[in-house]
Amino acid sequence: MLVRSWKNPKSLLQIPTRNGYGDGLVEAGKKDPNLMVICADLTESTRTEAFKEAFPDRFIQFGVAEQAMAAVGAGMALAGKTVFITSYACFSPGRNWEQIRTTGCLQKTNLKIAGAHAGISVGPDGATHQMTEDIALMRVLPEMTVLIPCDAIETKKATVAAAKINGPAYIRFAREKSPVFTTESAKFEIGKAQVLRKGNDVAIIGCGPLVYECLMAAEELAKSGIEARVINNSSIKPMDEKTILKAARECGAIVTVEEAQAAAGMGGAVCELVSSEYPVPVERVGLQDEFGQSGKPAELLEHYKLTAPWIVKAVRKVIKKK
Repeated sequence: MLVRSWKNPKSLLQIPTRNGYGDGLVEAGKKDPNLMVICADLTESTRTEAFKEAFPDRFIQFGVAEQAMAAVGAGMALAGKTVFITSYACFSPGRNWEQIRTTGCLQKTNLKIAGAHAGISVGPDGATHQMTEDIALMRVLPEMTVLIPCDAIETKKATVAAAKINGPAYIRFAREKSPVFTTESAKFEIGKAQVLRKGNDVAIIGCGPLVYECLMAAEELAKSGIEARVINNSSIKPMDEKTILKAARECGAIVTVEEAQAAAGMGGAVCELVSSEYPVPVERVGLQDEFGQSGKPAELLEHYKLTAPWIVKAVRKVIKKK
């Protein structure tokens, strides 16, 4: 079973995806004695404290020096370590993108970048800390794997999976609590998407915690006879082209949903694929060329039109173009 009984939000645990990252680090650390974690002065907030407590000799508190952290982490990776560097996404990869590019990707190192507090659901921290450009920044890098898990359980699985692969990887996760709707038994595989709900009228393709909003939107659409296929596209790069193209062929219209800039992010990757292989109408739900602002997470998601009612509107719009 891929998902729990998700139709009643009150029945689901609410846990930040960052918690899954901390749990995943500990599990990966048990399996790989060469795994190291470096943090840029945000140990508790990014949940790396669990790894620090379990493996203190393999944890480095680097301080507020994200660019140096990336370079040193890449050097350690070249020496044979698997290295997770951890900070807020606005700082890593926001501040140290060039070091990640040159020392991490160009050298094909086992450097794993964990971007915490991504998206606008950071809330009161405001636009400076609401990283919404990171998906675009990271997926364009050669050699980089990009993972955006949908809940705490999948974040743990994505962290463990990233530790196993050769080469650099980026994992994006959030600060705010969000529904835990996947199951422990659901398989996670890099390069694979999961069809969480069947339907042939439209495909809703999401990533991150907003996948839950996609499911809620699909349930609302079903009341009016529109059956939406919901796809959890947590592996942005490599992307599951087979599943996405199958949805394009069978549904004839797509809506992409992400807590990031609509331009060049996950939706952009989907558009690039279908436009060259099987063109269908696509609507992209995301930030429309704008920065975030300070506010409560729920208020911001609604303000920027990222919730289920807005996804429903995007579906109705794209279906008219079929």
